[in-house]
Amino acid sequence: MFAYTVRRVLATIPVMAIVALFVFSLLYIAPGDPAAVIAGDQATPDDVERIRASLGLDRPFLVRFGEWVFRILQGDMGVSIFTNLPVTTMIQQRIEPTLSLMVLTVCLAVSVAIPLGVLAAWKQGTIIDRAVMGMAVLGFSVPVFVVGYVLAYIFALELDWLPVQGYTSMTEGFWPWLENLILPAIALGGVYIALIARITRATMLEVLSQDYIRTARAKGAGQRSILFLHALKNAAVPIVTVIGIGVALLIGGAVVTESVFAIPGLGRLTVDAILRRDYPVIQGVVLLFSFVYVLVNLAIDLLYTLFDPRIRY
Repeated sequence: MFAYTVRRVLATIPVMAIVALFVFSLLYIAPGDPAAVIAGDQATPDDVERIRASLGLDRPFLVRFGEWVFRILQGDMGVSIFTNLPVTTMIQQRIEPTLSLMVLTVCLAVSVAIPLGVLAAWKQGTIIDRAVMGMAVLGFSVPVFVVGYVLAYIFALELDWLPVQGYTSMTEGFWPWLENLILPAIALGGVYIALIARITRATMLEVLSQDYIRTARAKGAGQRSILFLHALKNAAVPIVTVIGIGVALLIGGAVVTESVFAIPGLGRLTVDAILRRDYPVIQGVVLLFSFVYVLVNLAIDLLYTLFDPRIRY
């Protein structure tokens, strides 16, 4: 197990190196001259050159990349062009809302989607199965921002059950923190629930047709034991894989969801940085999201050996 873990960790290093190269290249592959765009139409040539020097565009690409990687390894992501604050400080100020939203969404999606998928597989061909799959198709079809606006209109504006927007830190109380995240988590988790439920159903149907399931039934095992102890455990690898892959959906959806519900998280920070062409902030946030996604997939790879001891690479 230790050797397998070391190999998987080492395999992430070239992946992160490629990601870092792409993120750093955003300055160079963006259309137009970044310094001129940031400076604006009224800027003088001296202003443009000063911005070019601050961005390092007057030096060779590889030299700048090496310096940037060296600073990243020291925890320095640069300084925002517009606020003059360190990018790490801006990320620290915004990371709590995004992390809270993503964790709550994952917990909601997993706790709802897996039982629904198991239920649909158990009741294959019945109205329950068709209803679950219909909801899954609906979850895939409706965009996140549409779901968000509908939920905000019904539960916040019409019924006045929940806040329409904003974020409250957990330090101010659990319920104020939770009530601000219920609607965003449901809106963001719709696609995630649909994805996990469909994969769970398909995998469970395949497992339930295996010989050892028929043997368990012949021995008199209860339906709950067959579904959750025998079948779901053996169907866990594809489900866990989809949960890990779905983190990319959460990262992309968080940007939209935070904009709809005015949550001051990393998604809003990314949108604001893109609109202002604040390249150091864009690079820092994209690199952080990429690093989190790589770590999640590494954790998924390591979990494979727990669910299926036969897996060894």
